[in-house]
Amino acid sequence: MHHASDILFTLFIVFLAAQIGSEVAQRLKLPGVVGEIAAGCVIGPSVLGWITPDQVAAGTPLDVLSEIGVVLLLFSVGLETRLEDLKKVGKVAFLVGVLGVLVPFGMGGVWAHASGFDWSRSLFIAAAFVATSAGITARVLQELGALQRIESKVILGAAVIDDILAMLLLGVVVSLQGGEGIDVVHLVAVLAGAIGFIAIIGVGGARVMRWNSSWLDKPQSPHSALAIVLALCLGLAYVSTLFGLAAIIGAFLAGMIASETRQQHTLEKQTQPLLALLTPFFFVITGSKIDLQQLANGDAAVMLLVVTLIAIASKLIGGFLGALSLGTRGATVVGFGMVPRGEVGVVIASLGLSAGVFTGRIYAIIVAMSLLTAMVTPPVLAWMLRKSPAVGDDTR
Repeated sequence: MHHASDILFTLFIVFLAAQIGSEVAQRLKLPGVVGEIAAGCVIGPSVLGWITPDQVAAGTPLDVLSEIGVVLLLFSVGLETRLEDLKKVGKVAFLVGVLGVLVPFGMGGVWAHASGFDWSRSLFIAAAFVATSAGITARVLQELGALQRIESKVILGAAVIDDILAMLLLGVVVSLQGGEGIDVVHLVAVLAGAIGFIAIIGVGGARVMRWNSSWLDKPQSPHSALAIVLALCLGLAYVSTLFGLAAIIGAFLAGMIASETRQQHTLEKQTQPLLALLTPFFFVITGSKIDLQQLANGDAAVMLLVVTLIAIASKLIGGFLGALSLGTRGATVVGFGMVPRGEVGVVIASLGLSAGVFTGRIYAIIVAMSLLTAMVTPPVLAWMLRKSPAVGDDTR
């Protein structure tokens, strides 16, 4: 039972740590998200212990705020991304999404099997290498004001495709653990549902809003438009989970629909205070979930290093090959933008642990890999974007 005063004090600690971490990171010329994740590591159970594992478990206040924070983040990113812009990079985004899944899945599976796991377990481990955490990259792109670059649009488009393929792969590897074989009909039905949801909501919703959005101004409240699109955001975030997709995909689609309205710029300004309050919780909680004690011996540290290098290299290779039409620099930016695994890898690791597929050490290594890629990507991506000129003419 959580007492209100205890919850408020914990929220205060997390939010304050996020602000301090972000400020320190920015003074070191790093994206603020790096400092927020690092702050989570410091106040988490591995160092100070101010946040305990039971406080960030599923359904707790911190977990709920974390989820709302990343949902709003992707909604705000969608607000700056128009359907027509994504259509221009559709082919490249598709290639990046597909290769960005196949290459990590293949390399991760081969490494796990070479480490002594049977193939069914190896493929489950490989699934943790696959899904990109769009929230991490989106925050960096937003902080740098780079969401209108063509590389950013490729990354965001590829993240949607990446999520669909990751969901299907997870369904396959979970089926393999039960020894009952793969239900192809079920997987095809799930794929069709996910693609149909994205197409109908993303394309149809954007066209409806483009055709007529004046009804958003009819309610009397000056914040009526914001309230309506936030309801749309939460609703689509929930519906996307019914199709097996991450909630952030629905939130991104809601933002993309809202970007077609004539109130777009007003909505962007009105969402900023909400983002400032809620998104730090996601990144601090992400950092707090790593347990350094599981990695305290030399063998575990070496394994973590190898796993992290494979995770970075595989996504970089897949994204780079898929985006070669943007040139070497643009393809490298896209490849690195697809590197962070974040909460997605943590979720898959949790499933593996609860199903008895992973030991505690393997679980800790996969979680640590997910968080390390989330911490390594922002400074490198920021440096690349500052050094690399924008590809092509991408004005709105």
